[in-house]
Amino acid sequence: MEKDNDRSLTGGFDDDYVPRRFREGSGDSRPERRDNRDAPRENRGDRRPGGDAGANRARPNRPFYDEQGRQVPRKPSGDAPYKQHNTRPAADRSIDMLFGLRPILEALNAGRTLDKIFLLRGTKNSMTQDISDLARAANVPVSMVPLEKLEGMTRKNHQGAVAYVSPIDFAPLDSLLAGLFEEGKVPFILLLDRVTDVRNFGAIARTAECLGVQALVVPARGAAQINGDAVKTSAGALNLLPVCREPDLHRTIEFLKNSGLTVVACTEKADADLGHTAPASLSGPIAVVMGSEEDGISPDLLRLCDQRLRIPMSGQIQSLNVGVAAGIMLFEVAKNRA
Repeated sequence: MEKDNDRSLTGGFDDDYVPRRFREGSGDSRPERRDNRDAPRENRGDRRPGGDAGANRARPNRPFYDEQGRQVPRKPSGDAPYKQHNTRPAADRSIDMLFGLRPILEALNAGRTLDKIFLLRGTKNSMTQDISDLARAANVPVSMVPLEKLEGMTRKNHQGAVAYVSPIDFAPLDSLLAGLFEEGKVPFILLLDRVTDVRNFGAIARTAECLGVQALVVPARGAAQINGDAVKTSAGALNLLPVCREPDLHRTIEFLKNSGLTVVACTEKADADLGHTAPASLSGPIAVVMGSEEDGISPDLLRLCDQRLRIPMSGQIQSLNVGVAAGIMLFEVAKNRA
């Protein structure tokens, strides 16, 4: 007997056929047991698709089939509304990645906030040049990476271009700082130098928002990706705390100093302990700098800071997680500001 591979999802029955479990008078939705299988064939009733048993009965609602052809069970008894099961993976429902040259180019033209763009190394054409120019104007970092890097991000036809969409919009630091002064507020800014761990970044943002930090400054390159994990770890603080992405932290520190802020570095390479400084030094307009998980604040940034403070420790490890160190430092500043 040949196998019919072209059978329809309903099993090849015509419109007049009604499965036994959907016929009127059925006590439940389970198929009936064939207790009359030993009866003569002429007494079993017509089971053919066009038989009288199906054609003469009232037709209830037809069974529902999902996108993959699987029959969805009938809703249970009660007044609860029926909800269709979605068979698509969660990644298809959230757009946090763009791939392909044209979608990325159109996203930049539309002003979409992108976190990072990755282009295939060695690719040079008019479209990649336009993407690079627009990304530079929008302060979006672009990295030229090998094919293996792109293949590790997505298996789809990326055309040598992948971009991550940012869940937040970045704020311009100059206008934000001017707005704080115009409102009569004392600026309290936090700069993160190459903090790359997403969870550390989210935890720091959460602590910063709780302690009154008014803006978070990160470099365009070498910073943690701001994605859904970062927003979740921050407990939603990244939706409240303005984040400024700056192409050069050296110029940013110079700008903050020229604007009247005291730039304080939290580092173990310091000659003064936190808590033993004059309260007035931490109560005015201030910008706190925290360093990376690997080597702390870079030496060239340290030289630009007005003060360098260390957290006193008496244990043997003499090392703190950057998220914990940021919490201690920000609390001390918030205490003096109060």
